[in-house]
Amino acid sequence: MVRHVLLAAIVIALLVPFYWMAISALKDNGQIFTRPLQWWPHPIRWDNVLRALHYPGFPFLRFLWNSVFYAGWVSLGTVLSCAAVGYGFARLHFPGRDLLFAITISTMLIPGIVIFIPTFVLFKYLGLLGTYAPLIAPAFLGNAFFIFLLRQFFLGLPQELSDAARMDGAGELRIFWQIMLPLVRPALMVTALLSFIWTWHEFFGPLIYLSDRSQYPLSLGLFAFRAQHTTEWSLLMAAATLTTLPLVVLFFCSQRSFLEGMSFTGMKGS
Repeated sequence: MVRHVLLAAIVIALLVPFYWMAISALKDNGQIFTRPLQWWPHPIRWDNVLRALHYPGFPFLRFLWNSVFYAGWVSLGTVLSCAAVGYGFARLHFPGRDLLFAITISTMLIPGIVIFIPTFVLFKYLGLLGTYAPLIAPAFLGNAFFIFLLRQFFLGLPQELSDAARMDGAGELRIFWQIMLPLVRPALMVTALLSFIWTWHEFFGPLIYLSDRSQYPLSLGLFAFRAQHTTEWSLLMAAATLTTLPLVVLFFCSQRSFLEGMSFTGMKGS
């Protein structure tokens, strides 16, 4: 009972900011900062949501599509590249494998801002500034954290599966694509979902590389909306709620696969 009460208290503490954001989106500006706090809006101002949806400076549907396009391609690139590299580190034997894996993991110690300027200059010389290429292309080159996660998962699979496939004449690519990948589907779901969420909230990259307002994802569009409505907190909270809502829906639709992948990732590997 004590454990459940403690967990419930932690969950409530974590949900309070989101609840406050959601109810503030349905209040008048004067009700948001009243003391004591008004825990339920009265009257409920649904028109705040409609105003935020149809505000000319905040084309929500356009920004939503940009975010889905951006986060979706990054997730796809991350899953494909990290699965391939993780499989190679886990199941293939070649000279220098452990050294290369150690170097790969050590890149997590490098702050992203350190390599930002060389990366920016590279894409500038390639003429790709103002496009999504600088934001999406690096995802197809792997991510050290997800490479480590998937490698641990591949290590937990029986070696006999690969040996049996080789005896039947299957090549390494076919073993990877048709046998190993379906077995690590929970880990792939975790990789895809975490990558999608992190990209959805990404602000710095789109701010630097994108110049056309019509290309903005929701994270950057919300910032531009805030700059226009610093005093209209109800509209700002409505826009923030609309920005967060797709992630909430995504998580509830995929929570079973996500939790399964997290639990198996913690159990497997060596």
